[in-house]
Amino acid sequence: MAYNGKLVTVFGGSGFVGRYVCGELAKRGYRVRAAVRRPDLAQHLQPLAPAGQIQAVQANLRYRWSVDRAVEGADHVINLVAILAESGKQTFDAVQAFGARAVAEACREKGVGLTHVSAIGADVNSRADYGRTKGEAEQAVIETVPSANIIRPSIIFGAEDAFFNRFAKMATLSPIIPLIGAGTKFQPVYVDDVAKAIVNAMEASMASLGQPGKIYEVGGPEVKTFRELIEQMLTVINRKPGIANIPFPIAMLQGKILGLLPNAPITADQVEMLKTDNIVSADAKAENRTLSDLGVSATSLASVLPNYLYVYRDKGQYADNLD
Repeated sequence: MAYNGKLVTVFGGSGFVGRYVCGELAKRGYRVRAAVRRPDLAQHLQPLAPAGQIQAVQANLRYRWSVDRAVEGADHVINLVAILAESGKQTFDAVQAFGARAVAEACREKGVGLTHVSAIGADVNSRADYGRTKGEAEQAVIETVPSANIIRPSIIFGAEDAFFNRFAKMATLSPIIPLIGAGTKFQPVYVDDVAKAIVNAMEASMASLGQPGKIYEVGGPEVKTFRELIEQMLTVINRKPGIANIPFPIAMLQGKILGLLPNAPITADQVEMLKTDNIVSADAKAENRTLSDLGVSATSLASVLPNYLYVYRDKGQYADNLD
């Protein structure tokens, strides 16, 4: 493989999406600097490329000096860092709002381009802290690095996802799956497609020589309700637990109580986010700011889910043959 001589710093490179982004960059010949809080837990990135092409370095978005160090010498920066729930000092404001601004300011000072990954639902006026801080992060990025491209995915699925795996595991342990916002619509997008879209957006930014960036919304080929997604997952794993719809008022009360626990199964903030559809907007489609506009063909759920959810079948990958 021919190296192109360019170095890309990926904040959050060891996470679910990060490993695919690092792998995609490596395939295209980039040297990758994975900026993570725990480099000792990023060893799974090494098999993605020849020795030395991917290097993990310590960085924490709450400490600006470590951000500056990770950006130094890079040709471009990709920021993937996000959290789904707060824990200790890892708050939405610290990680998603303050952290994104720190990365953007470091890029501006070093004269480095930026691609920022956000989420559908990002809005400074959101009633959910997750959505609000995602919106504040976008605002900080646009103000600080106007040429930055921003990627807003819907929920992301893949072998290591925290969505289908979570509910599939629940189906193996419980006769009932509690469902909040059963009618809320999602547009699940395959993690490999997201990684390709991010790198394509990065390369477009590098080639545009400082032109204003765009906000892309990326989703898969199917729009389904939460309940339809769970039913499809259950079909794949061949299990038949009941599905109990939980009204929002009850779910909000549960979220406030359970949210006080370590590794809370649900928080009030997550319940709030489930009140809003998570799909690509009409504006993004009309303005050519979607997955296909980044040159990526969307992968269907049916072609991927059986490849990793089979572990939740009663007889694993051989269930169909045994039946």
